[in-house]
Amino acid sequence: MTSKKVLSYIEVKQNSKIPKYKQIVNSILTNIANGNFSVNDRIPSINELSEEFYLSRDTVEKAYNLLKSKKVISSIPGKGSYISSTELVSKINVFFLINKLSSYKLKVYQSFIDRMGDQAHIDLNVYHCDETMFLNLLDKNIDAYDYFVIMPHFKTDDLKHVSFTEKTLEAVNKIPDNKLIIMDNIKSNPKENAAKIYQNFQEDLFDALVDGLEIIQKYENLILIYPENSLYPYPMRITRGFKQFCVQYGFEYEIINEVYEDMELKAGDLYISIEESDLVSLIKLVRKSSLEMGKDVGIICYNDTPLKELLGITAVSTDFARMGETAADMILENKFESVKNPFFFINRKST
Repeated sequence: MTSKKVLSYIEVKQNSKIPKYKQIVNSILTNIANGNFSVNDRIPSINELSEEFYLSRDTVEKAYNLLKSKKVISSIPGKGSYISSTELVSKINVFFLINKLSSYKLKVYQSFIDRMGDQAHIDLNVYHCDETMFLNLLDKNIDAYDYFVIMPHFKTDDLKHVSFTEKTLEAVNKIPDNKLIIMDNIKSNPKENAAKIYQNFQEDLFDALVDGLEIIQKYENLILIYPENSLYPYPMRITRGFKQFCVQYGFEYEIINEVYEDMELKAGDLYISIEESDLVSLIKLVRKSSLEMGKDVGIICYNDTPLKELLGITAVSTDFARMGETAADMILENKFESVKNPFFFINRKST
């Protein structure tokens, strides 16, 4: 199809409240979805479209750049711009933004993909708890997706955990409520009406330990290994839930930053490990000692994985697969709400 024929299908209403560049994008996408435009159809040049609808070049260029970011059109120097893909237009485009690549975060992502099936195109991005990287990713893609699924966990200069910074909160507030799902962490409650699937880190840990109280009671001292200066920091609310449980049920307790090579293990100690590196070090120490894991010394891991299950390590963990499935269901059913994700005490041989 010629650019002149394509131009006859494009509609831009001067009195509409919808920005002109979005009208251009929507018009082209609608025509593709309706079968009017096909791959390799030549679209009007920026000048042609500007003159036809009395628009500035910047407006048309913004629309075309957005279509290029969606990989719907492409430009050939000296020849013009063409429809390059019709495959994703009829699909839901989702921007999936997580703070780190861990096995359990990827489980959320995989369950989301599985539940969405072939109805969506999903782009995974990682910002490593870094404010600048988060802002750049969001700024580049703010107009290119139908939905944004975001896990907010950030680090300060001294490697402390914060749910949001002032700048990231401002950026997220620019996303319409009906396009946003905040996942995993909602401490700062950035958008009251946006969809949320969350953990309550303090309450969840307290409740899970209460569920395991009968098993935990055979130990005298509880030690939480909380990595205070981790590259990917954890919410301090975890420590509060731990302290709350120990105080309420009369346990001696201690919070340490890491497992030390020469650390002395004692019968009656129960360790709760957050990072996998500390869990490995702890298991090695137990194996070197004369103590028996699950009898003399107990170990609980925070955040369950298949490997921990295989090793028989007791866990306190949210249901990561459920988290991804719930987010997908919200989009597919167009039903957005605030949902607390399940959190469990999973008893295995290490306790």
